[in-house]
Amino acid sequence: MISPLALPMPDLPPIAGVRLAVGEAGIRYRNRADLLLVELSAGSKVAGVFTRNRCPGAPVVWCRDILPGGTARGLVVNSGNANVFNGQAGLDAVRISAEAASGWLGCAPGEIFLASTGVIGEPLPADKIVAALGGVHAALAPGGFDAAARAIMTTDTFPKAATRTAMIGGTRVSIVGIAKGSGMVAPDMATMLSFLFTDAALPAGVMQALLKTGTDRSFNNITVDSDTSTSDTVLLFATGRAGNKPDAGLRDFRRALFEVLHELALMVVRDGEGAQKLISIIVRGAVSPRSAKKIAMSIANSPLVKTAVAGEDANWGRIVMAVGKAGEPANRDTLSVAVGGVWMARAGGLVAGYDEAPVVAHMKGREIDIEVDLARLHRYQRQLSELIQAGGLE
Repeated sequence: MISPLALPMPDLPPIAGVRLAVGEAGIRYRNRADLLLVELSAGSKVAGVFTRNRCPGAPVVWCRDILPGGTARGLVVNSGNANVFNGQAGLDAVRISAEAASGWLGCAPGEIFLASTGVIGEPLPADKIVAALGGVHAALAPGGFDAAARAIMTTDTFPKAATRTAMIGGTRVSIVGIAKGSGMVAPDMATMLSFLFTDAALPAGVMQALLKTGTDRSFNNITVDSDTSTSDTVLLFATGRAGNKPDAGLRDFRRALFEVLHELALMVVRDGEGAQKLISIIVRGAVSPRSAKKIAMSIANSPLVKTAVAGEDANWGRIVMAVGKAGEPANRDTLSVAVGGVWMARAGGLVAGYDEAPVVAHMKGREIDIEVDLARLHRYQRQLSELIQAGGLE
């Protein structure tokens, strides 16, 4: 059954320098595509961000090892088997797959990036990948991101993709991203894979910095079940075929990339296993961004908050509880809480004349908005301003 929060696939343009194809390797599924091959033009750059789970899968280890090279010619992704907890056999499967793909694409194995998703603890049959690669290679063509997004699905109920354009100097560039993920969703990232492609010309170091920041603001700010997967991988590939000047301003590209990452991250949450509602949480007035994030995650991962939302119960006391248990600086006498844009509590007390009806109506919807204002940072800012005005600081 498709998630009630699913979004339709957008129109996805081809990216110059990128060819894709999918095939049926029969790794776990029958009569469905479970293998993706991407060919990248010579000179393509790559950046990557991976799970910090201490038991990563063999493909994560491989990608981490080759990422410092900064170049990529291919990507191989299989679904149905995560190639995790397989010891040397898992590493061998990765090497065999990379060597086979590099033979078809005419490059070094160290330029082939790999990712796997699916069950843990079962040996990955690399021979099936090797046997299928020839036919998949013969089918390579520009475009095909829709089929690619479907081929990497496991328990997902809908394919996930997003696209944007941006200007670098006077040159228009394009970005297309696909993702999969629905369970084990929590920072760092989720049980998810995401691959982004752009025709922009960018240095690998710049790409890495942009991807790290963008991931921290998107995939690392989502949660469904508070579990962190072993296979989380986000890769950004840049072919350089747009011909822009690499030293031109990147503000608009940064905006477009962050929008794609944000949209994909929300799609992963929308497809959370059994998810019926999408909850957005904003925390203001904390002593630091880190503190605000910890408080927001405490609210998001609270079973009591989740059951209140699922039961469409406007119980703002559970939100207050979750703020307090986060262990971050907070004061009940300055705390304010809003749901659906309606402030229920202000400065530590119930709002005079508070009407629960619009909040109850909001709780019955599919998308729930929660906002918390701690009012602590504001106080510190006022104190700092007063000290400066009094000449206490220079």
